Order: sequence, then C-alpha cells, then structure tokens
Amino acid sequence: MPLDKPYQDIPGTTIFDAEQSRKGYWLNQFCMSLMKADNRARFKADERAYLDEWPMTDAQKAAVLARDLNECIRLGGNIYFLAKIGATDGRSFQQMAGSMTGMTEAEYRDMMIAGGRSVEGNRRIGEDGDAQAHRQPQGKK
Repeated sequence: MPLDKPYQDIPGTTIFDAEQSRKGYWLNQFCMSLMKADNRARFKADERAYLDEWPMTDAQKAAVLARDLNECIRLGGNIYFLAKIGATDGRSFQQMAGSMTGMTEAEYRDMMIAGGRSVEGNRRIGEDGDAQAHRQPQGKK
C-alpha cells in the first residue's frame, strides 16, 4: 500500500524520500565516485564509458550526459550528490542552481539575495506563481 505523499503538491519541488532514494541509488553512487581524482579523470576522458560501468538506467545516463540536473533529480538524484558532477565540471553550486531555474548565475544570486521566490502563487501545483511548471524552462515533465 503506497504511502500518502501530500508533499507532492509543492510546485518545482521533488522531495528526496525513500522511493527517490531507491530509484537513484546507482546514480548517487556514481556521483560519489567522483570524489576520487582518478575517477574524475576517467569520467572526463570518456563520460559514456565511465557511466556504462554503473547499473544506472539509460534515462539516468542520458540526463548526466546532458547535465540536466532537473531530470537527474526526477530520476532519483540527490542534489548534494549531483553537486559532484558540477564540481567535476568546475561549476559552483550557485551556477548549477541557476541552470536548474533557467536563470543566469547573476540572476539566481540576485533572486536569492532578495529573499528567494515568493510563496505567493507557489504553495500548491496549479497556482500561477513563478515556481509553477508552466513558468519554468524545463516545463511540465
């Protein structure tokens, strides 16, 4: 019997729960492997070959290759593990977060300094706030 998940109604948010953890186990293990310099070098030398060493889904591998962090999260990735990909690419967490919102790094930084996104129109899916899927670059996935 599936658990009730009222938190699934938060726009633009994927909660990393037990189900997400199971789904993304190998994706997150791959990310953690990038903490070792030798593994980072192997990954950068031939990304697809390195990914093929991991029992991830084809969709997870494609999302990593495309650096589509929103898709990685939908497929079970945890942002703190996914940050290892950004670090391997020489990107800051702020740059990565900006890319996930469709903003430039400066736009994202300025938004966060100003207090982040407003909760108005963003409390539940179907409202008309700026965090709603129809207002995001990744759209309704």
